[in-house]
Amino acid sequence: MESILITQLPKEDTEAEEVIEIPMTAADRRRVRRSLQAPDGRIFLLALPTGTVLRVGQVLLREGSRAYRVAAAEEDLLVVRPRSLREAMLCGHILGNLHRDITAGEDHLATLWDEGLFQRLARAGFEVERTRGPFMGNAPGEHTH
Repeated sequence: MESILITQLPKEDTEAEEVIEIPMTAADRRRVRRSLQAPDGRIFLLALPTGTVLRVGQVLLREGSRAYRVAAAEEDLLVVRPRSLREAMLCGHILGNLHRDITAGEDHLATLWDEGLFQRLARAGFEVERTRGPFMGNAPGEHTH
C-alpha cells in the first residue's frame, strides 16, 4: 500500500460513510512529523507545521466516503475521586500548579499517570488510583491557561 504524505489538515469535516479511527496517546498527538499506520494498514507520513497539535476527532485524510480520524488511545491514568468540594479545589490547585492537564467527570479528575504525583496526592489524603483509559486532555508541556 502506498504511503500518503500529509502536510496540512483538511479544512472541513463532513460526515463520512466509513470512519477509520487511528488511536494515539496524548503525547503522540503532539508528534506531527513522523510516520504512522492506520488499523487498515494505510501508512501516513505526517509533515505538519511546527506547533500543530492533533485533537481527538480531527480528520487526517478524507478519501471519497472514507475518513481517517484521530482517536484517544488507552493509556495509564491517575484518577482522583474528591470526597468534597474543598478536596476537589485543593486537588485542582495542586494539579494546576504542576501545569497538569485534566479531564473531569461527574465524580473524578483524571490526568496522565505519574508515580510521584500519585504518592504526593495519596500522602495528602486524596482517594487516588491508577487505571487505564483514553485521555482526552493535552500531553505534559502543552498546558493552557
